[in-house]
Amino acid sequence: MHPLITAKAKQKLLLLGNEAIVRGALEGGLRVGAAYPGTPSSEIGNLLFQLQRELLGLYFEFSTNEKVAMEVAAAAAASGLRSLTCMKHVGLNVAADVLMTLAYIGVKAGMVIVTADDPSCHSSQNEQDNRYYAKFSGLPMLEPATPEEARQMTAYAFELSEKLELPVLLRTTTRVSHARAVVEVGDLAPYQEETKGRFEKDLRRWVPVPAVARGRHQVLLEKMREAMVLADGSSWNRRYGKGRYGIIVSGVAVNYVLDAVDELDLAEKVQVLRLGFTHPYPAGLIAEFLKECETVLVVEELEPYLEEAARAVAQERGLKTTVLGKASGHLPRFFEFDPGQVKEAVARAFGLSYQPPKPPSLTWVPELPPRPPTLCPGCPHRETYQVIKEVLEELGEWPETIFPTDIGCYTLGLLPPIQMADYLICMGSSVGTAAGFSVATNQRVVSFIGDSTFFHAGLSPLASAVYNRHRFTLVIMDNETTAMTGHQPVPSQELRPPELEDRPRIDIEAVVRALGVSHVVTINPYRKKEAKEAVRPLLAQKELAVIIAKAPCILYRARVSKK
Repeated sequence: MHPLITAKAKQKLLLLGNEAIVRGALEGGLRVGAAYPGTPSSEIGNLLFQLQRELLGLYFEFSTNEKVAMEVAAAAAASGLRSLTCMKHVGLNVAADVLMTLAYIGVKAGMVIVTADDPSCHSSQNEQDNRYYAKFSGLPMLEPATPEEARQMTAYAFELSEKLELPVLLRTTTRVSHARAVVEVGDLAPYQEETKGRFEKDLRRWVPVPAVARGRHQVLLEKMREAMVLADGSSWNRRYGKGRYGIIVSGVAVNYVLDAVDELDLAEKVQVLRLGFTHPYPAGLIAEFLKECETVLVVEELEPYLEEAARAVAQERGLKTTVLGKASGHLPRFFEFDPGQVKEAVARAFGLSYQPPKPPSLTWVPELPPRPPTLCPGCPHRETYQVIKEVLEELGEWPETIFPTDIGCYTLGLLPPIQMADYLICMGSSVGTAAGFSVATNQRVVSFIGDSTFFHAGLSPLASAVYNRHRFTLVIMDNETTAMTGHQPVPSQELRPPELEDRPRIDIEAVVRALGVSHVVTINPYRKKEAKEAVRPLLAQKELAVIIAKAPCILYRARVSKK
């Protein structure tokens, strides 16, 4: 059995932050989980998908998108079963329609929503700060600084959720999700038998027509007043040290601040307010902290969420404390922090003499060639691009063709020598923007989308394109798996591991034809001559057409077939 299951209370494990979240969820009695994979959250879903085979009474699914995943988890929590959904930061945008109303109707059993933010865009198209979703929706939020805190906070989040009858947001960042540290585990919840809940009907709560929603909004506001009291007294919000200077900090930056205080010998001069229960922010605790300090530096990655809160508290209570941070130019609003950057900001804020160490000379090291990410050797996407490119060249449509693309491995088609990715916004945007380009220009439009992304967000825009008679060619790149995030399953896959053999298969070509697309062809991109002959008529005509390029990811095929 997996070590996350067999480990006993007090045992120490070396865990990723995401692994610690899974263990915390199992200690908290998680019964139903659902997710769509997205880095840096992907390991959470991968592990729960694996562990459900070993724990009777645990259910997990990879849903077709984050909205569906949140709806599955919400219904489970309304039926009395503790649930969890996880997603990367932009995934919460997809689920936001659910989130905003779910905050009104609430939950019965504990529900945890893990949102993994990605400062510095390591694997994302933006750096959005999802702490503002907590403020926007009116839901409580917890922010761990270490894998150990991630485990503890996840288990606690279920309790907090049930106390307030609201879902709880657990916000991590890449450096928390993917850090590895020693974690002392607690007791695992009992998983001896399959557990079913029961949904109790209540039209005045669960069906938020306007008359109900107006009342539930007032309930939510009252719950948040209760949460403010809890935040002020929470053990996740702690103070260290003494002195007339102060630092307010949250998330992974806690570690950098504690290092800076130690290395700059500030333990007797600087107080630290470490916040883990960050929404609603603990106004009373922040006020008491500001009263005792002349100058306070707020250290937080991305947006000035806590900095604005500290300034608001100071203004409301007539405090003269100077609040420094992003507005004062001590720290930036972009990219993730590093320990040296924080140390320098602390020294500057409090007027300390500090000379950053000079980096070692690397002039003796030969210049290394750049190594941007690229499609794997032998990847079927390479062959698909080449087939489409050669036919367009033969038709005289190259290079004026517009190539909207989407989220997946194939986004790397923007790089030489392929260079067939011109426009990208979000999951599914290749289809919607192709429709827009077909209306706005006379240029040929050929867009690319992956199989998993097609099920996630491509069905609706394709239906719209059929109805509105848009004229472009959509290439669905079916490689049998969600490759970019770790080979999670997709509804259309034929090549599948044994544990998924009983699942029904949804044929992409059948779905496309059912949506009303008349011109559809499925090709094997490795058979170039046949593929070119098949796609030429579709690329030559001016109607909506769909090309399905079907060949398994070579890494996934090797893993599943054990070759």
